[in-house]
Amino acid sequence: MKQSLQLRTSQHLALTPQLQQSIRLLQLSTLELHQELEQLLTDNPLLERLDDPLDRSLRLLSDGAISQQAPVGDAPPEGPPNAQEAPAADADNYDGPAADTESTSSDADVDWSDAGRSKAPDDEDSRPQLEASHCTLREHLMEQMRVTVLEMRDRALVELIIDALDENGYLEEPLEEILARLPEELELDLDELRTALSLLQSFDPMGVGARNASECLALQIKRLPGIPMVTRRMALAIVENHLTWFAQRDFNKLKKALLCDDEDLREAQTVIRQCNPHPGSAFASDVSDYVVPDVIVKKSRTGWQVSLNNDVMPRLRVNAMYANLLKQGKGEGAMGAQLQEAKWLIKNMRQRFDTILRVAQAIVERQKNFFSHGAVAMRPLVLREIADTLGLHESTISRVTTQKYMLTPHGMFELKYFFGSHVATEAGGEASSTAIRALIVQLTGAEDPKNPLSDSKIADMLGEQGMVIARRTVAKYREALKIPPVSLRKSL
Repeated sequence: MKQSLQLRTSQHLALTPQLQQSIRLLQLSTLELHQELEQLLTDNPLLERLDDPLDRSLRLLSDGAISQQAPVGDAPPEGPPNAQEAPAADADNYDGPAADTESTSSDADVDWSDAGRSKAPDDEDSRPQLEASHCTLREHLMEQMRVTVLEMRDRALVELIIDALDENGYLEEPLEEILARLPEELELDLDELRTALSLLQSFDPMGVGARNASECLALQIKRLPGIPMVTRRMALAIVENHLTWFAQRDFNKLKKALLCDDEDLREAQTVIRQCNPHPGSAFASDVSDYVVPDVIVKKSRTGWQVSLNNDVMPRLRVNAMYANLLKQGKGEGAMGAQLQEAKWLIKNMRQRFDTILRVAQAIVERQKNFFSHGAVAMRPLVLREIADTLGLHESTISRVTTQKYMLTPHGMFELKYFFGSHVATEAGGEASSTAIRALIVQLTGAEDPKNPLSDSKIADMLGEQGMVIARRTVAKYREALKIPPVSLRKSL
């Protein structure tokens, strides 16, 4: 077979590095975006941030004077005179929101002697606000042990049991297993461990050291003040012998087993509800997670207005000094690639926030009833509808609405919250699943506790409002909303 060379033309799609970076920045959350930006600022010297948190900081000069550092965007870059005369091009800058120019103070304007006396001595803001130290459950129990237990042997046993408690204050390990782990030369017996446990169970918080929920509630009921003896005995009988029936709200079986009426059972129920089944939870050190909105929706005279959150928009630009050195041919070859990467990042960052704003505006335009009347007025919305309106792909809308949040008069919501499937109505229209969930919450919140609404009854009530929905769909939405079934919502 004779060999030959031939030319063929074909078309194919390829993701350029700039497009890959644009897609990556679009799908990052606000926190992930700033973490990514910090890494890029460290790796690329041609990229600088104008809203540096160290701006406006006081600096101590070599001669002892104090000067206030001007923001990066206000001070001319250091370098040759020709570098200062050539400003960076608009295309190489992303300043985010427009910021007012702040005047810098000279060395003479700053008086170091008055730095700490700007406020009155009795002003609370003049003193540093320190966060209170967190006390753990173990520290709280150890402090009580030091003032109540005198014998060193007893202290060691109580501390041993304290170390075996879980975060809720329960002793999940049996005393027999704890005894088996101890050396035989200590000559301990099970009665000593039981005595140490009883001593621990007398500590605060009430119920600590219990081995199960029944014992935890019983320990608290025995120590609650101001309870009639008959009611206390009935409450103890419920938590020690019939806790499963009480949790299932099977009041008929409870009344037969305890030989009591509704009034007596109601009083015992009130006592049990005063107890905390997790006594150690008050000492947990859980840190709250805060969400920063990407867009803010406010009511104006012309309607609902959408704006970007200026606090999450970084202000970037290309370093003018390095850029001018490259133009003069004094830079290295690697810096040319870094200059291009900086320009790409600034452009992609601007495109990211512009896309988020466009999508948010399209969502607000279609969900005006939600912002005016709440979740019950939410209309069905799918990604394709927004994509067709903005001329974008559905995958782009999906990236924009993931982990991006909108601050509204009704609260903070992820952009994905405004999308939902539809349910047909008797009039031939459509109702949003989000609106149906909101109606279920309203109906169950206004129901009679003695005669709560069943799933079938809720479906019928929704049908009366023109929403055709099956009972199993109501049950699915109810479980998603973490609303207990009708048997667990019933009260005496």
